[in-house]
Amino acid sequence: MPPFYPTHDFGPAMKGMVIGGLGILHVFLAQFAIGGGMLLYYFQWLAERGREPDARRFLDGFFRVLVLVSFVLGAVTGVAMWLTTIQVGPRTIGLMVDEFHWLWAVEWTFFGVELVSGYLFYRYAARLPDRTRRILLAIYALAAWFSLFWINGILSWQLTPGRWLEGGGLWAGFFNPSFWPSLLFRTVVATTIAALAATVVINTMAELDRERRRRLITRAAHLMAPMIAMPLLGLWFFAVIPADSRAWLLGGSVPMTMFVAIAAGASLLVGGYAALGLLRQKLYVNGATATLLLALAFGATGAGEFVREGARKPFTVREVLYSNSIGRDEVAALRARGSVTDDPYPLAGADAALPPELALGAKVFRLQCSVCHTASGANGLAELTRTWTPTQLRMNVAMLQRTKGFMPPFAGPAAEVEALARWIESLHGAAPASDRPAASPAELAAIAAWLDEAGTEPAPFEVRP
Repeated sequence: MPPFYPTHDFGPAMKGMVIGGLGILHVFLAQFAIGGGMLLYYFQWLAERGREPDARRFLDGFFRVLVLVSFVLGAVTGVAMWLTTIQVGPRTIGLMVDEFHWLWAVEWTFFGVELVSGYLFYRYAARLPDRTRRILLAIYALAAWFSLFWINGILSWQLTPGRWLEGGGLWAGFFNPSFWPSLLFRTVVATTIAALAATVVINTMAELDRERRRRLITRAAHLMAPMIAMPLLGLWFFAVIPADSRAWLLGGSVPMTMFVAIAAGASLLVGGYAALGLLRQKLYVNGATATLLLALAFGATGAGEFVREGARKPFTVREVLYSNSIGRDEVAALRARGSVTDDPYPLAGADAALPPELALGAKVFRLQCSVCHTASGANGLAELTRTWTPTQLRMNVAMLQRTKGFMPPFAGPAAEVEALARWIESLHGAAPASDRPAASPAELAAIAAWLDEAGTEPAPFEVRP
């Protein structure tokens, strides 16, 4: 039987939306830090070679911004990510730690080296010779990138476990089919974000005249040149992900396709401006335009992360663990035993006073639905099901993976389907369950038949949206 964990209710905010919002901000800051290390090393090299007289002045000022933003906000959002994730998906995190704990320790080691080298540069760079400064920045940049290298393998494994599913072991899971396209794409994103942030910082250097600022902006824009590879890397990624995930993103779901378009469109706008305006014509970018470009990059990052997360549905670890943290191999047993039979945690708030059948439905919702849905808030079941008839509601829940192919199969018996349906109906203002007759044997038998027809496996690809 799957383990049970205490859960936290975020009210009208969907759990996935909370962790997604934190994740997008954290990823953006982390990629800024990674690209920032490369940018700083490049400007140190320019200063040593005498190719840019204002390189060192910019470098010292930009590093203070990097430290303040990535070391402080990045660290805070990183801790917040862990705290939120272990509340929303503790079993997913547990599986990832069990499988990759040593590699995660390596990632944390590189992160530690990044922090130490960054602090040393921040504290002592003004007193150090150029060669020592460059070595410190090289250590910082390499440590930051290798931190990405290790975490990328763990995250991409969730979508494309590859030969790990066949017993290939840790390294087969780590160097999975989407490892390299994801790593290279994120590296390009990191250098682009750093270059855009640099243009914002350069515009604050009022002590420099416009021409000197323009030269610095042109130098920073060199790190945006790799954006030319983004379309090929994106196509590579789409080629290696599962066919149903690819179909889900490229037309199978209008919202997901829209996010793909937003990510691609925002990247195209940034890349086009960089190629034509900054690299070819060497234009000056004022603070407003630089901020707008950085905001577009944030939008592209957010949409891209949404796409990466959505592509895994109905799984959180492909073919192993569903998005509600129920294992693929556990559904059949839960159909017989009940998904919340052994749930030791009481309901909270108003749900604590519910009559038994509605309380059972609330517990089923908490276990099987609450990661992606709320009762009446974001993606709320009250609105999603408001126009369904009672029979339609029960059939759609019982045949969940056929109702929506990106959802996991219902993991419980007919009685739990009925309890969940009555709990949802109570959200519509239906009469309390205590005032209504219990479901008849014939009604429960019909629900059981729908469950049997749907089966315990995810929807086959040909019937997924």
